[in-house]
Amino acid sequence: MKKTFMARKDNIKQAWYLIDAKGKILGRLASQVARILRGKHKPSYTPHVDTGDNVIVINAKDIVVTGRKLTDKIYRRYSGYPGGLREVPLEVMLRKNPAQVIRLAVKRMLPSGPLGRKMVKKLRVFADEKFIHQAQKPVKLAI
Repeated sequence: MKKTFMARKDNIKQAWYLIDAKGKILGRLASQVARILRGKHKPSYTPHVDTGDNVIVINAKDIVVTGRKLTDKIYRRYSGYPGGLREVPLEVMLRKNPAQVIRLAVKRMLPSGPLGRKMVKKLRVFADEKFIHQAQKPVKLAI
């Protein structure tokens, strides 16, 4: 009788991947990054264990969106106080903090709760080509 393999913390190997976002479509890039962070690309994928790898995304300022999303897509956050709703269009967000756009897109594709919060910590996003994780020797991944 064969048994199903269930990954545990002690037998998980985490790799580092480098992804260049220059000219990539935001949603397609975010779904691939979320897949790697979740660990679905590995045969040892287990839904309740963090089996994913670390991901570094560079050139976040050069992502592409289709249609009229630059003006129509709005990021909203609410402080909880009356009049505390803040709305920022994608165009302004890309100009001020392009790394946050990719971070939010990926975070919203991961599970909510403690496991998703642990997974999103393994994502590093940089607006330009410079990044600080050369010591980890990330493998360049073409998406």
